[in-house]
Amino acid sequence: MSFQTSALILSWIAILLLALVVSGLVRQVHALSTGTVGRPGSVGLRPGSPAPRFRDLAPPSPATLVLLFLDPGCATCDQLLDAAAEHTRRTDVVLRVLYRDTVPSRAADLPMTVLGEQADLFDRYDAIATPFAVVIDATGRIRRSEPVGSAVALGHLLDEVDNLSGDDTVHSIRRGGTR
Repeated sequence: MSFQTSALILSWIAILLLALVVSGLVRQVHALSTGTVGRPGSVGLRPGSPAPRFRDLAPPSPATLVLLFLDPGCATCDQLLDAAAEHTRRTDVVLRVLYRDTVPSRAADLPMTVLGEQADLFDRYDAIATPFAVVIDATGRIRRSEPVGSAVALGHLLDEVDNLSGDDTVHSIRRGGTR
């Protein structure tokens, strides 16, 4: 077999492989454009549903409550912890920071309640990833439940909560401590 013949055969094989790859890509683009690919399920509890263990977590006076689910090994969670502490110094939004396992030592001195060993609440609130925030109104109903990917996103969420519940819903209370 000559060099030209083997080069021609290899060229046709390469063209056939390329055609298979292109047809697969066209099929995927078609599936995505027609919406036949399943959408990911929602995370967290649905707005309007009752908040699990609300009476244990709620402040003494009726107020909007924000639960912040964090993990000690998460760098973004550390940034959110600092942002949440700064925000609570400026506003009356009531925050509870929850950790699945033990509370990191740096979280114990913050001006908000930090709770450790809360694996059951991670499961009950469907907080599958950290950082995760849940907003609960004064009646114990879920308002929002969503992952929070940055300190800026948490700031926007807390500002919205503060603006929505700024009149009689949020009250100043004594904050701080760990359980």
